[in-house]
Amino acid sequence: MARYAIFFTFKGEAIKAMIDKPSNRAAAAEAIVEAAGGTMESYNIMFGAWDGFCIAGLPDSKAAAAVSLKISSSGGFAHIETHELMTADELVGALTTAGGLAYSPPGT
Repeated sequence: MARYAIFFTFKGEAIKAMIDKPSNRAAAAEAIVEAAGGTMESYNIMFGAWDGFCIAGLPDSKAAAAVSLKISSSGGFAHIETHELMTADELVGALTTAGGLAYSPPGT
C-alpha cells in the first residue's frame, strides 16, 4: 500500500467552529481514509504555514485523489496538498532505474 502525506490548512470559519465546539478531527479524517480502503498512520496538528498533516496508507493514487477531493469538498480547508512518500529502499530502486535510462536534454 502506498503512503501519502496530506498537508492541510483550515479556513478561519472552520477554526471558529472548532473553537465553538471542540472535537477530535482525527476520527473524521481516519473514517474518510478507511472508506477509501486505507489506514491512517498519524494525524498531526502543527504551527506555521500548515495547520497539520496526516500520513495515510492508501491503495493507489486514485484513492489518494479521492480522499483529497472529498476533504476539499467539505469547504473547511483553505489549502490541501497530498504527496506520495517513498522509503529509502524505494529511492534506491528508483535511482537504480534512473541509472539505466537514456536521456538527452532538449537542444543537445
